[in-house]
Amino acid sequence: MFDTDPTHLYALNELCYVQAPKPPSDFDVFWQARYQQAITLDPCPLLTPSAIKHTTYDCFELAYTSTEDFGIKGWVLAPKNTHIKRAIVVGHGYGGREQPDFDLPMANTAFLFPCFRGLSRSRHPSLPDQADAHVLHHVLNPQHYILGKCVEDLWLAVSALIKLFPSAQENIGYMGISFGGGIGVLALPWDLRIKRAHFNVPSFGHHELRLQIPTFGSAAALQRLYKQDSRILNTLRYYDAAVAAKYIRVPTHFALALSDAVVTPIGQFSIYNAVTFDKALFVLDKGHSEYPRQSEQQQALLVELENFFGFL
Repeated sequence: MFDTDPTHLYALNELCYVQAPKPPSDFDVFWQARYQQAITLDPCPLLTPSAIKHTTYDCFELAYTSTEDFGIKGWVLAPKNTHIKRAIVVGHGYGGREQPDFDLPMANTAFLFPCFRGLSRSRHPSLPDQADAHVLHHVLNPQHYILGKCVEDLWLAVSALIKLFPSAQENIGYMGISFGGGIGVLALPWDLRIKRAHFNVPSFGHHELRLQIPTFGSAAALQRLYKQDSRILNTLRYYDAAVAAKYIRVPTHFALALSDAVVTPIGQFSIYNAVTFDKALFVLDKGHSEYPRQSEQQQALLVELENFFGFL
């Protein structure tokens, strides 16, 4: 059905027919239990002034505590001289994050930029900090797999936002790209504190196909291991963003690519197709690479996101 070239340009109509795989029978129980445990914790967020200066935002370095007493670091942007109406957690790709984004168009909005555990400012000697190794960490153990811990980091980021900006606690959103998009899809169904979410070229959709389709992304590392030990699929079934998407019950906005050699479009669209609630789609020519209409499409996407999150 699909071409074996990871740079192949897929037709939108064929991508819109990709269905999610069958979930484990206890998929929702597995995630609900993790969420209920995570939200009992106090993240104890701490802000310190950042050396980064900006005309629109007060910039802070952030530290908070996630599950297993893991220290998460990142940044917070708070708009200057204005009432904070909403707050948005922004997840990064597998390349990590070196600074916050300043081009997000939402006014009256505070932003929290966590670095998921093991990556960028949340590096730790006990964890690999490269994508190919990070994605394999404890992959044979569903309870301890690193992706689940990163989902918990997101839930605790929401808890941190509520403590930092209580006036915005009823208007919390999430934005995630690539790795952060997949983590966001896994986290969103269970955390009703998040009212709207945007996912840009999200990863971890339809692992059964991801393990077969040629790619240059973190899925390639999983593919190599899968050839040696097929048991990893038993864990990955619990971390399939296309399965999690079926449980989403808040408005979502997706930016998905017709061609992407790092996160296969087949996986991206399997997530979008599985969502049965209110959703919107912005189609990108390519993901994870430069292309002629990239700037034009990114500007158009920002306009859509300003409108989408304006309903928070």
